[in-house]
Amino acid sequence: MNDSQRREEMLREMGISPIWRLRAGPGAAVDEPMPAARTLIAEEPSPQTAPLAPPPAEAGGMDWTALKACVADCTACGLHKGRNKTVFGVGDERANWLFVGEGPGADEDAQGEPFVGQAGKLLDNMLAAIHLKRDTNVYIANIVKCRPPGNRNPQTDEAAACAPYLKRQIELIRPKLIVALGKVAAVNLLGRDASIASLRGSVHDCGGIPLIVTYHPAYLLRTLPDKAKAWEDLCFAVSAMQGLQSAQAAAT
Repeated sequence: MNDSQRREEMLREMGISPIWRLRAGPGAAVDEPMPAARTLIAEEPSPQTAPLAPPPAEAGGMDWTALKACVADCTACGLHKGRNKTVFGVGDERANWLFVGEGPGADEDAQGEPFVGQAGKLLDNMLAAIHLKRDTNVYIANIVKCRPPGNRNPQTDEAAACAPYLKRQIELIRPKLIVALGKVAAVNLLGRDASIASLRGSVHDCGGIPLIVTYHPAYLLRTLPDKAKAWEDLCFAVSAMQGLQSAQAAAT
């Protein structure tokens, strides 16, 4: 099976083939038909927005080793009482791309790695469709590091307890682009409540880093028609990344 056939298989798995295609090769542009034009201008942060809480002394300034140990021993909120393993994050620690979900599920809690269940398989296919993989130039994390009981959404205090850890991860990674997977991730990263529909298709500001919003893979498994919208978001993210890289190259 050649690269083109593998890509077609991935897109079929996402339920959106053969409508959308990408040109082969690193940094390739998105082939026609392209999604409708969307805003590519970063928003000014709202005065009320607090993208991430300031890190406490025990998180600020930590290196990767110390931060991982701190998260593993964390008891800052009630989620630690029911966890099997903390789910710190995985991937390239100097990645250009950072994908952030909401929290671990049962499979992630058992293995200690984000997105390893069916939603993880779909995320891997989504990444592969735009020539990315989780261990190369991609880092994957969550808003909270411990599984909420019953896979419910993280509560405000739980997200706040984990926010300093995610903030420090972002500081260490220094990604060029953040992709928020789902409303929980978007709301917590942007510090304001809004619908996915209103947030999609624009580049937002998250502490000085461009951020794009799309659907959570678990939602896409339940809502198949929105897979095409998620593909549109991925194409938009590729275009945004290309714009960021071009701007950086022009400045050097």
